[in-house]
Amino acid sequence: MSDRRVAESLARSVAAARGRELPQALRNALEMMLVDVGGLCVAAREEAYVHAAIASWDATGPCTAIGHGRTLDTAGAAFVNGTAAHGEDYGDTFEGGPVHAGVVVVPALLAAAERHRIGAKETMFGMAVAAEVMCRASLVAPRRIHQAGFHPTAVLGAMGAAAGVAAALGVDEKTFASAQGIAGSLASGIIEYLAEGASTKRMHPGWAAQSGLRAVALARAGFEGPRTVWEGAHGLLHGFANTLEGDWAKLTGGFGEEWIARTIAFKPYACGTMIHPYIDCARRLAAKVGDPAAIASIECDTAEGIVHRLWEPLQGKRRPANAYAAKFSIPYCIAYALRHGALGLDAFTDDKARDPALAAIAAKVGYRVDPANPYPNEYTGHVRITMKDGRVLEERQAHLRGGQHEPLPRAELEAKFRANCDFGGWERERTEGWLALARHAFDKPIDLAPFRG
Repeated sequence: MSDRRVAESLARSVAAARGRELPQALRNALEMMLVDVGGLCVAAREEAYVHAAIASWDATGPCTAIGHGRTLDTAGAAFVNGTAAHGEDYGDTFEGGPVHAGVVVVPALLAAAERHRIGAKETMFGMAVAAEVMCRASLVAPRRIHQAGFHPTAVLGAMGAAAGVAAALGVDEKTFASAQGIAGSLASGIIEYLAEGASTKRMHPGWAAQSGLRAVALARAGFEGPRTVWEGAHGLLHGFANTLEGDWAKLTGGFGEEWIARTIAFKPYACGTMIHPYIDCARRLAAKVGDPAAIASIECDTAEGIVHRLWEPLQGKRRPANAYAAKFSIPYCIAYALRHGALGLDAFTDDKARDPALAAIAAKVGYRVDPANPYPNEYTGHVRITMKDGRVLEERQAHLRGGQHEPLPRAELEAKFRANCDFGGWERERTEGWLALARHAFDKPIDLAPFRG
């Protein structure tokens, strides 16, 4: 890029992509994103943090908080739905980032569609642009945002949401670039929730979604943002990744021609993404282990880049403070998988997080950093169990199940969606209605009124 103005380059690429047909693989991913996020919002709708999010929002309006009777303004609906969708850490992931695109993108674009009566194709184009910005941006300076203490989904989500809403509304290139500039000042999200299992991570996608909406509204009204928001001396990368050295071609190169968001992964377990391959390994070993009391020790090879979030402090991860903290503990999740199997929503309650039997297994779990681990390009798993009788049992997994090497089948995702709706108390008619909405997302107006209350 000759002029180094990333926001302007994105604006031009989005304008050029508007008339092109989206690839079928991307369309499929966007439909699955709609299915997944809908079920996640329903599953969490009676949780205390969702009720708090709704109660804290004063403004009413025409937009739907999925599964709730009260309608909100555009930003409020995006905030509540984004918070609910990410609340149980069960949404999609882009490998290589990592970022969780759907829990930002879907809430932002659904709220915009309701408020501005945006057509189906325009809404889905906006979702595609928003997801693509988030996924590509996560590759510009891999790991640096996390290392600086920020949540990539929160920071890059504001930028993606602004891009997607601007694309769906068809704003001109100057307004698009200005909205990016404004979103950079609205982006936020620290990862100190790790210290005690606090709920702030849950709200990050919702805050990012509403930030993107506000940025576009301001830009459309004439408010100006810096065009060098991404790469400037005091820009987004400097502020949130502590560097000016980014590979901007990862974001801008071929944007709108090659869509990497088509590879978004969907989670089979309700916990941190990088834990999933470890769970798969533990589940395969469970039958060979038999009684976990016969285990002497468990050692896992791991990537240095995930240690500070999922392994340390080790004693705290072995005894998570609450259900939410357990979602980001590899020792807890391995222990649960060995004792009970799959980790759905019911695996994460405060009682289970403090279960002495699980704590006894988790206390035996340790790790060693493998300098050759390919993270963040691949999410791998390794579990090596030494039994008290001297036997050594070992499993490795080279990739994330549900990701680009082993995609989650649509039928399995829809089964997950139905289970989430059952968990959240939706009747079958409404559940099947949401699936129908997703199947026709590209050719029918999006009407969310049937999904209130």
